[in-house]
Amino acid sequence: MAKKKNEWIEWTKALLVALGLAFIVRMFLFAPIIVDGPSMLPTLHDRDQMIVNKFSYYFNDPERFDIVVFHASSQKDFIKRVIGLPGEHVAVNDDVLYINGEPVEQDFLPVNENDANTIDSVRNDFALEEIPGNYDVIPEGHVLVLGDNRGNSTDSRMIGLISTDQIVGKASLIYWPFERIHFVGE
Repeated sequence: MAKKKNEWIEWTKALLVALGLAFIVRMFLFAPIIVDGPSMLPTLHDRDQMIVNKFSYYFNDPERFDIVVFHASSQKDFIKRVIGLPGEHVAVNDDVLYINGEPVEQDFLPVNENDANTIDSVRNDFALEEIPGNYDVIPEGHVLVLGDNRGNSTDSRMIGLISTDQIVGKASLIYWPFERIHFVGE
């Protein structure tokens, strides 16, 4: 009888350790997310299931073109691409991204209207001063984010700059659907 009781205690301990480790991994290291909507086409598709790397920004700041998940509100997380960094001025004119007045290539955007993933060829020109907050440059501790599908994305043009405190993590891996498994940004 004592042997069975010890076995139950050992199994209970193992289960509690496993649950504790799963909790730590989920809370501090990685989290699953499901892409909701077409705002990141053609890079991410609606219903793609991804892993978010929560610890990458403990040690490094977000970099230009990172795909990040952030708290847009207390109920909703968004996934967008970092375009502007602190100290920079951002503008888009005639589909060309300008950082501090210099054009910057965006290889991830749909290339032409015959592209099956192209939803809307209109990119909605703007300058940093026109978005909520009326900034001349992006302040420290903030980034400007845009969806890859600029004609169909709620992003910094509407909601303003994103505080780095709002960022949950960096989108790292698409794991479902099976045929789309790959590391993002690699």
